[in-house]
Amino acid sequence: MAKITDVQTIRTRSNGTWVFVKVLTDQPGLYGIGSASDHYRAKTVVTAIETIAPLIIGRDASHIEDIWQSVYTSGYWRNDSIINTVQAGIDMALWDIKGKEAGLPVYQLLGGACRSAVPCYAHAAGDDLPALEDDIRRYLEEGYPVVRCQLGPYGGGGFLGDDETQRPKNAAPQKRSFDDEAYLENVPAMFAYLRDKLGFGPKLTHDVHEHLRPHNAVNLAKLLEPYRLFFLEDLLSPEQVQWYRQVRQQCTTTQAMGELFINPHEWTPLITERLIDYVRVRVSKGGGITNCRKIATLCEWFGIHTAWQEGGDNDPVNQMAAVHLDMVCWNFGIQEENHFRPEEYEIFPGHAVLDGGHLYPNDKPGLGIDIDEAKAEQLMDPDKSARSFFMAEDRRADGTIVRP
Repeated sequence: MAKITDVQTIRTRSNGTWVFVKVLTDQPGLYGIGSASDHYRAKTVVTAIETIAPLIIGRDASHIEDIWQSVYTSGYWRNDSIINTVQAGIDMALWDIKGKEAGLPVYQLLGGACRSAVPCYAHAAGDDLPALEDDIRRYLEEGYPVVRCQLGPYGGGGFLGDDETQRPKNAAPQKRSFDDEAYLENVPAMFAYLRDKLGFGPKLTHDVHEHLRPHNAVNLAKLLEPYRLFFLEDLLSPEQVQWYRQVRQQCTTTQAMGELFINPHEWTPLITERLIDYVRVRVSKGGGITNCRKIATLCEWFGIHTAWQEGGDNDPVNQMAAVHLDMVCWNFGIQEENHFRPEEYEIFPGHAVLDGGHLYPNDKPGLGIDIDEAKAEQLMDPDKSARSFFMAEDRRADGTIVRP
C-alpha cells in the first residue's frame, strides 16, 4: 500500500482564504487533496498543517481511521476549530487517495449512492418584500426544491437607524442597531406576506444567524409555526443550545443547527434528545468525511437529517466532500448551495456541477476533483491575501455586540 511521503499546503482565492492539503505518496502520481479553508484564520491553518505533517509522514495512507485518531489526540487538547480543519483536510485527502487506489468514487467506498443527485437550497434575499418575492420566484423557476428567505443581510428585519432607536448620548458611531423586537415583528410578517403571495407549496427556510436573545429566539420559533417552514436555521448560538428544549416544548417549527459546531458535546445532546431536525456542521469543521459520516449515522437512529453547511466562504473541495456524504446517507435532508466565480471553477477540474437546484458528482476515482496549482497561484492577489479578515460586527443600540 502507498506510504505518505509529504503533506503540502496550497493557498488560493484572490484574498488567500482558501487552504488545501495535498498528501503525496511513494506511488508515482498518487496523491490526494482536501479542504482546510478557514476564512478568518488561513495563515494559522497553514502553520498548523506544517506542524502536524511530520506526525503522519511515513505512515500507510490507507489507515484513515488510525490517522484520524492520531491527529485528534496529537496536541492533547482537542476539538478546536483550527485542528478540526487540519484534520479534515488530511482526512479528505486520504479518502481521495483510497478511492484512486480502488478505482472508485468515495461515495461508492462509503456504501454506494442512495439518490441520483443532491437537492440544494438557494439563498434568496431582497431589501423589501416584493424584491424578496421576485428572488424566490427566480430560484423556484431554476428548479431549487427549497429556498432560504432573508430581508437583506443576516439580521435583516431587525435593524433600526439612529432615528428609530434611543441610543446613549456617549454611544460610539454605528450605522445601524439590531433590535430583537423589530426582528420579532418583521420576520413573521415577511412569511405572512410570502405565504399569501406564494402559497404553501414552496419549501422555505430562514437563517436567524444566532442574532436573538434566547427567550426571544423561542418566541420567534413559536410565531413562525403557522407558516410551516422547511426549517429555521441557527436559531441559537452554540453557548445557548439548551434553550432548544424550550423551543420543542413551545412549538413544532423545524430546527436546523450546527454551523458553528466543532465539539461532539455540542451536537450529541441535540441529536439524542431529538431537539433539532437537521444537523448543519461544516464537513471541514466537523473533522472531515470520517467523522461527519459518524455524525450522520448517529442522526439516522434518532430521526435527524443532514444539511451540511456551505456558505460563501467555503470552497469546491469541501463542497465535493459534502456531496459524497450526501449521496450515501439515507437520512440526508438538503444541501446548502454555493456559487463560485468562473475563474475559481477553472482551478478545480472535476468539481461538482450545480444545475437546476441539484449538485451532481462525477464517477472519477476518489473525490473526483483536482486542483490546478499554477492557476491557484495566479488567482492570489498579494495585497488582498496579506490582509486579516474578521467576522462582521452587528451591535445593539447600547453598543453590545450581537454574537453571530
